[in-house]
Amino acid sequence: MQSMRDRLYGDLLDPAQVDALDVVQAGARRMSELAEALRVDASTATRTVDRLVEAGLLRRTSAPDDGRVVVVELTAAGRRLHERLSKRRRTMLLTVLEGFEPAERAQLADLLERLVRGVDRYVSQL
Repeated sequence: MQSMRDRLYGDLLDPAQVDALDVVQAGARRMSELAEALRVDASTATRTVDRLVEAGLLRRTSAPDDGRVVVVELTAAGRRLHERLSKRRRTMLLTVLEGFEPAERAQLADLLERLVRGVDRYVSQL
């Protein structure tokens, strides 16, 4: 039986790389912003970006306001792959939620948002 991860990403990317593409698809990010958004240290973000740059999915440039700062952005290939992965995730989620009534979907969304806020509170206290 194929795992959900394999079904969504196949051998294309690992989950950390997908998370990085998700963050960068909204626009170019400084490496420090990317690490913060991913909730990882800078060296972990750098290793993830290195693999994505090597694969031709991200590119590094200098920040326009400070040439010493590294900014990462999607390449055209990265944008296409991210769109493909997003479609797969949407299809999977819609299929999974087919058995839920609209009110149950709303309740689930509310509960998940509360869970994330609770996790954020916990992490901020560490």
